[in-house]
Amino acid sequence: MSITENKYRHEWKHEISKADLLSIRSRLQAVARPDPHAKDGKYLIRSLYFDDPNDKALREKTDGVNRREKFRIRYYNFDTSLIHLEKKCRINGLGSKYSAVLTKEETQKIVDGDTGWMKESDNPLVKELYCKMISGRLKPRTIVDYTREPFIFGPGNVRVTFDYGIRTGLSCTDLLNPECVTIPAGDEHIILEVKWDEFLPDVIRAVVQTEGVRVGAFSKYAQCRIYG
Repeated sequence: MSITENKYRHEWKHEISKADLLSIRSRLQAVARPDPHAKDGKYLIRSLYFDDPNDKALREKTDGVNRREKFRIRYYNFDTSLIHLEKKCRINGLGSKYSAVLTKEETQKIVDGDTGWMKESDNPLVKELYCKMISGRLKPRTIVDYTREPFIFGPGNVRVTFDYGIRTGLSCTDLLNPECVTIPAGDEHIILEVKWDEFLPDVIRAVVQTEGVRVGAFSKYAQCRIYG
C-alpha cells in the first residue's frame, strides 16, 4: 500500500444560508469547473471518525487547539471498492491530509476491533493508527454522512465545496453496513469551504464573499456528536 500526503494548505470555512448557496454557486459556475469525480455535480460522503475515551479530538476542536489531528475512514457514493484511511492535521490555521487505501476486509477488521494485522502492515499510516488505537485507546466513534458539491479552479490549486445534509450514525460505527441508519445532525447546516495553496486568486475571493458571513470553525464531526 502507498501513502499520499498533501502539503499544508490554507482553509476558510463558513456556515451560509440557502440563499447564499444559490448565489455563490451561480457565480462559481461562471469561473470554476465542477470536480470531474462528482456525479451530477455532487457526491455522497460517508466517514467514520475516531476518538479516545476522553474525546480528545472533539475537545481539541471545540477548544480551538492550535495543533491537532484526527483520523477517519472515508468512502464515496456508498462505493466500497475504494476506501481511504485519512489523518487530518492542523497547525497554525493550515491543514494537511495523509491518506492510505484500505481494502473492504481491512476496513471491517478495524471497525470490529481486530487490529493485530495492522502492526505488520507496510503502510506507515496504518501502523500509526494501530499504535494510537493500542496506546491512546483510539476507537471508532461515530459515522458522519453528508452531500458535497465540489468546484475546482486551477490557479492557486483552489477547491471550493458546499457541504450539507449532515447526518449522524449515533452509536452505529459499522461503516460498511448498508443497514446502518443515520439521522439529521440537529438543524440544517450548509458549509462553504475554500482551500488553496500559496495564494487565493482575487476572482475566487470575490465570488465567495458573502456579506455578514465570517470565517468560522464548524466541525461536522462535532455536530454529529450532539447526541453523545
